[in-house]
Amino acid sequence: MPFAIVQGVPLSEVPKDLYIPPDALEVFLEAFSGPLDLLLYLIKRQNLDILNIPIARVTEQYMTYIELMEVLQLELAGEYLVMAAMLAEIKSRMLLPRPEQDEDEEDPRAELVRRLQEYEIFKQAAQDIDDLPRLGRDCFAALIDFPDKHVHSTPPEVSLDTILQSFGEVLRRAEVYSHHHIQREPLSVRERMVSILDRVSADEFTRFSDLFVVEEGRAGVIVVFLALLELARETLVEIVQNETNGPIYIKAVT
Repeated sequence: MPFAIVQGVPLSEVPKDLYIPPDALEVFLEAFSGPLDLLLYLIKRQNLDILNIPIARVTEQYMTYIELMEVLQLELAGEYLVMAAMLAEIKSRMLLPRPEQDEDEEDPRAELVRRLQEYEIFKQAAQDIDDLPRLGRDCFAALIDFPDKHVHSTPPEVSLDTILQSFGEVLRRAEVYSHHHIQREPLSVRERMVSILDRVSADEFTRFSDLFVVEEGRAGVIVVFLALLELARETLVEIVQNETNGPIYIKAVT
């Protein structure tokens, strides 16, 4: 069996003039997102107590990792070197004797422990979020197209009883203005029919009660109602109700 096919030619033996550089293939399995991630990994790998970190031991392992990165010719981030300097500072502060008046001084490791604990909390929260099912990765939405499906919604028919009920409500509102009624010339149904056609539109619906002027009293309301009935009889307007006992709307017929 050939171990490779080059330009369609199978090769069963390694060419004698083939040169493979020593660092042609290097695999770096352990990768960390930052110095805190590396420190947390070292502590967990050695099963150390995060509240009582042996700085010398952790620093030695940390520097070993940095040296490995240098050998692999990886670009070292500045934050790794800053953390190495911080570990060296903590180690030196722990080695120095404390003055008697500073016995209550905080443990030099306290700030590092606090940062590691906060980082561990956020890292675990990120892992929990990543474990949740993700659309497009763990689950996929099913899309079904119905190109020939057409939905026709037919509004319910408006009965005469419903129209009379709405008319009664308008009459009750008109009774409030009955004491303002004055003698005037008779109102024309045809004139109101023209007025209603000017107010309604074929593109949008107009509320039934908005066509009445309750300040005109009972006579004016009745004239408008008769004008609406006459327009509906002549199929000049369309009366629509979207639901039972719902508001009634008027629309001009094109």
